[in-house]
Amino acid sequence: MTGHAHRTPEQIRAGLKHPVIDGDGHWVEYDPVFAEKMRKVGGDKAADGFLAAMGSTKVALDMSPAERKRRGIAMPGFWTRQTGNTLDRATAMMPRLFYDRMDEFGSDFAIIYPTAGLRLPRISDDETRRAVIHAYNIVSAEYFEKLSDRMTPAAIIPMHHPEEAIAELEFVTKQLGSKVGMFGSAFPRQIPALADGSADAKRFTVNYEVFGIDSPYDYDPVWAKCRDVKIAPTFHSTGSNQALRNSPTNFVYNHIGHFADAGHAACKGIFLGGITRRFPELRWAFLEGGVGWAAQLFGDLMEHWERRNIRALENMKPEKLDKALLMSLFEKYGYTDLAEAVKVRGGIPDPDQQGTGGLEELDDFAKCKFTRKEDWADLFSTPFYFGCEADDRMNAQAFGKTNPFGVKLNAIYSSDVGHFDVIDMRDPLVEAHELVDDGFITDENFGDFVFGNAVRLWGTQNPNFFDGSRVAKEARALLAQPAPMRMAAE
Repeated sequence: MTGHAHRTPEQIRAGLKHPVIDGDGHWVEYDPVFAEKMRKVGGDKAADGFLAAMGSTKVALDMSPAERKRRGIAMPGFWTRQTGNTLDRATAMMPRLFYDRMDEFGSDFAIIYPTAGLRLPRISDDETRRAVIHAYNIVSAEYFEKLSDRMTPAAIIPMHHPEEAIAELEFVTKQLGSKVGMFGSAFPRQIPALADGSADAKRFTVNYEVFGIDSPYDYDPVWAKCRDVKIAPTFHSTGSNQALRNSPTNFVYNHIGHFADAGHAACKGIFLGGITRRFPELRWAFLEGGVGWAAQLFGDLMEHWERRNIRALENMKPEKLDKALLMSLFEKYGYTDLAEAVKVRGGIPDPDQQGTGGLEELDDFAKCKFTRKEDWADLFSTPFYFGCEADDRMNAQAFGKTNPFGVKLNAIYSSDVGHFDVIDMRDPLVEAHELVDDGFITDENFGDFVFGNAVRLWGTQNPNFFDGSRVAKEARALLAQPAPMRMAAE
């Protein structure tokens, strides 16, 4: 909530020399009406599958805390729609009203992500998931068809199998004219050895898909298709109801950090899987989790590389141990019990840790193919973008000097309007500007945050992305400029 209520969004927008692009607004599909529209274009399987996915919250809320605890079901959000602010509730439901109020929010253009649609990539049955998502995309496109100069909806791209992703990418770009894809990630895959058992047990005997490493499928054809149809993969996946975010009584406990958790997993897998090396032209976004986790991940990856790259591992080879020196030190300092225990083990302190787990490639960073320090910019800080809610003070970290090599991370303004955590749709731009008001970021940083980075994310992938929009002229001018330096000069 803003602590600087002396200016309106319109006043802030009027003082800027650039447009404002909302990289992640939401509309709230009204399930009964939306389902019937889906039934007309996709049949009963699409509509009924959609309603079944939407009904999971009611099922959980109808349980007692004891029953949720017994079954390992997380406490879902309750009272998550605006009621005291009826205008905002109506705005979230009706794209045309949203469109008419954008000047009031201080936004020139907005990328609109789903609300109900956030659940659909996790539908487990293949046939149902494909039918639901296909119909959803058709209906969603119809809602926004005549509003394209100021907003564009994200089409849902299911990712359980590469071929379904490719098919939907082809359809939404060629038939619906979609320019934004919301890709499913962090969805559960059954562990083969534990596939038997009750439905509740199966929910916990899973791994989660992160694409870059350990996937049962090769997703490179999907990324190649993204390049061909000029779609930047953007992820808006949940990490709630999983592992350490599975409280049966406390929704806030489950909610805090869950988007960041899902983004962290996907980003890390894509990076270590060498995907940004193989597809340097792609841009990727991880939404609504902020940029704080990304700054930490950037540093963590670099620190691990310094200690675990293949050259560093040379010093950790078991045969490097000087057994005679080790024994002499035990004797010199009087640790005879250690000496005797190690002698029994053939002079090796930890003989049970000599193996490498059957790995043929011991370098966890091998697919990144590092040759110079600038590779870190090419593979992480240039291609990755991070959706940041307006009131997150950690947004300043994207522009801080503490990032490795002094790089700036690509934070993008994400209002999250339409959801419960935006009390008033007029607040986000004012809240975002507080970092400038309080001296944490500069006007130039703010320009990147609310405009430049969004243009580079979608405009680099698709130079025609903003054609016909109210920000087309400014976007073209920015894309014509040289790419910004990613690393501070030494």
